[in-house]
Amino acid sequence: MITTRGVDVRVGARLLLSEVSFHIAPGDRVGLVGRNGAGKTTLLHTLAGLRAPAAGSVRRTGPVAHLAQDSHAADPSVSVTDRILSARGMDVAVRRLREAADRLAERADTRALDAYARAEAAFEACGGYAAEAEAARVAAGLGLPAEVTRRPVGTLSGGQKRRVELARILFAGHGREGTLLLDEPTNHLDADSVGWLRGHLAGHQGGLVLVSHDLDLVAATVNRVFHLDPQRATIDVHNTGWATYLTRREADERRRTRERAVAERKAAALHAQADKMKARSATSVTARSMARRADRLLDGLEAVRTTEQVARIRLPEPAPCGRTPLGAISLTKAYGSGRAATPGEVRRRVLDGVDLALDRGSRLVVIGLNGTGKTTLLRLLAGQETPDSGRVVHGHGLRLGYFAQEHETLDPARTVRENLAAAAPHLTDGEVRRVLGAFLFRGDDADKPAGVLSGGEKTRLALAGLVHSGANVLLLDEPTNNLDPASRDEVLAAVGTYPGAIVMVTHDVGAIDALRPERVLILPEAEEDLWNEGYRELVTLA
Repeated sequence: MITTRGVDVRVGARLLLSEVSFHIAPGDRVGLVGRNGAGKTTLLHTLAGLRAPAAGSVRRTGPVAHLAQDSHAADPSVSVTDRILSARGMDVAVRRLREAADRLAERADTRALDAYARAEAAFEACGGYAAEAEAARVAAGLGLPAEVTRRPVGTLSGGQKRRVELARILFAGHGREGTLLLDEPTNHLDADSVGWLRGHLAGHQGGLVLVSHDLDLVAATVNRVFHLDPQRATIDVHNTGWATYLTRREADERRRTRERAVAERKAAALHAQADKMKARSATSVTARSMARRADRLLDGLEAVRTTEQVARIRLPEPAPCGRTPLGAISLTKAYGSGRAATPGEVRRRVLDGVDLALDRGSRLVVIGLNGTGKTTLLRLLAGQETPDSGRVVHGHGLRLGYFAQEHETLDPARTVRENLAAAAPHLTDGEVRRVLGAFLFRGDDADKPAGVLSGGEKTRLALAGLVHSGANVLLLDEPTNNLDPASRDEVLAAVGTYPGAIVMVTHDVGAIDALRPERVLILPEAEEDLWNEGYRELVTLA
């Protein structure tokens, strides 16, 4: 359980939430909603104990498991199974049981038997074989088969690592006493895994706070909705499911509009009558009373809730280039080369003989299961990594723009303004601030370190860096991750109208529809084909 009392949440000088109080009990499945930058991720960090509230208190009862947007497995040499089991401390118990079993096999004396009995008792106290089976079930549900769970975490792709961390959090927050704090859990999940997660969360008996732009998941899961209103620095609590919340929100907005219109008409009539009467001494007291009554009518109204602003996203006008600005010849890449290899890591080839010729203004989508090298291919094309063999070919006039899935192109130590200035050095300081304002970074937000931004804010900042790059080839790796629906629509509209060439990796079929690809590259086979609607379903399955 989690209870907050009078909590203030700040980022620097900016007040995100003021004096919020709520209680999350077992069985409460809360959907935390609000636009990007409203404070959803920051509030989850506060509830998880990763940051202290500026005022008030947060009390936690029972285990609290938190999936961050940018979560990464800690030790790349640890196996996937041990990483998941570590959520309950079982990795240590399992390792000690194995060691005791090995010693017993070597020397079956009384001392070895006693050591094995103690190790087995500790293992059973953590849940034993039933817990191990549960961990395997969670991993399989999230698309991590037994073959993957035996491998070191460091050999996995970014999408697979994210699944490992989600499996670990779900395993940690089991039971009625556990509370799950999940920030965009469907990132990198295929349709089958999302379906499994939907059923798992709907049956979760403990507490749940969910931040997700997958509205189907939210609708199927939550039984309470907390709406963060950054203009009022507060949370509107709705003790209903998602569909009822949407209906009531629309009805409440209509009611507020009616009440304001009626009150403003009455106040205007009272003020007009008071103006006529105030000139005569016999009625001046009555006139003042009528004016005060009119003011009280307006003071009693709720503040006008303006429409939440949306980033104005326009992709760059591409610089002139040759007919084929980007290509690749026989690219190969294996884990354990190009990146730091982990001890005992087995080289596993993910790209083998990839050929590519991208013509000016063409659209290519790359599809494949997690771990088949989609992100690695974009990193090679962007020059972020070096292929083991083969080469990337830069055509005449090539100007690349790269949007990285994990926002590696951003420097977390630099401010928002400094990151954009580095990406677009030709802009003056005033122009940088105007661009940031269009992407909803205003005032002090421009001076925040990029490392404290939410996932959605990092996405907006990375896209802002593309806007004035003059790129004629864009490499987009999951560009709609972490975006609220309105910002996602802006990004997709910009993608649809961009006249340059695009290579895109995405699980979002809406992004595919906006891209209107001409060709598809299928990994790991490295087969290229003309796009047809039969591939659309493969996007969700990948």
